[in-house]
Amino acid sequence: MLPVPEGLVGERIDVGLSRMLGLSRSQCASLVEEGRVLVDGEVPSKSLRLPMGVLLEVDLPTPDTTPPPTASLDILYEDEDLIVINKPVGVAAHTGPGWDGPTVISSLEAAGVRVSTSGPTERQGIVQRLDVGTSGAMMVAKSELAYGRLKNAFRRREVRKIYHAVVEGHPDPSRGTIDAPIGRHPSRTWRMAVTEDGKRATTHYDVEELMAGAALLEVNLETGRTHQIRVHMAAIGHPCVGDVFYGADPRRAEELGLVRQWLHAVEVEFRHPRTEEKVVVSAPYAADLESALETLRNGAA
Repeated sequence: MLPVPEGLVGERIDVGLSRMLGLSRSQCASLVEEGRVLVDGEVPSKSLRLPMGVLLEVDLPTPDTTPPPTASLDILYEDEDLIVINKPVGVAAHTGPGWDGPTVISSLEAAGVRVSTSGPTERQGIVQRLDVGTSGAMMVAKSELAYGRLKNAFRRREVRKIYHAVVEGHPDPSRGTIDAPIGRHPSRTWRMAVTEDGKRATTHYDVEELMAGAALLEVNLETGRTHQIRVHMAAIGHPCVGDVFYGADPRRAEELGLVRQWLHAVEVEFRHPRTEEKVVVSAPYAADLESALETLRNGAA
């Protein structure tokens, strides 16, 4: 079941599904024509404009071959204690409810990388997580020593996590701090929101580059709440480009060829859990983000 994001209300159903599922418009139009899409339990017309507050149910055809539960991982740093990868989009940190796609853990196992056995069964070795739709530097503990010390370092906010985000508009001031609690949206529980009873969340941002109708930011997280950057940037009226679930313009995302938010974990800095030496690991942009950024810099979108 898929809720209709606010940014897609009023769009034709094939366009909306294309943005939500990452499929082509023609593929989505075929799904509608074949009766594989229900809107609040009813078969819609192919010209339907998506209304607010409805739920979409999509019956995707079974692929000819079962996709492997692994992904090719770009290893940025590795030693006996830990590994840092450049996590690609479409890969979860670990298994969870409703997710049967590739995960970082399954991919590391397939590559013969043994991780720490500490932590819950489904997320052993995981000391840091990124959203499925967010790419970039992600750390996994290999040794038990590393797991315990890195978890404590994250808890004490001793790990410096730097993100780059391209947002809509030009934030004013160009450098600032967003200190607003985050919790589940009171009525749309599939998303997060700034709420009075939420958990403390602090985001520092600095504009790195201005483009036509957009800005590239460096973002430093003081806390690590679910969807924190996405929620905070949307809360100040500057959602991440492509992030239709948090109010970004779906037309601009389509022009840029983005099927996810422009958000990338560009750097992680920490003290090595064994040697205590400072380690800085950087992750290059994914191809879709690089392409969209170049288009914005050329003023073509």
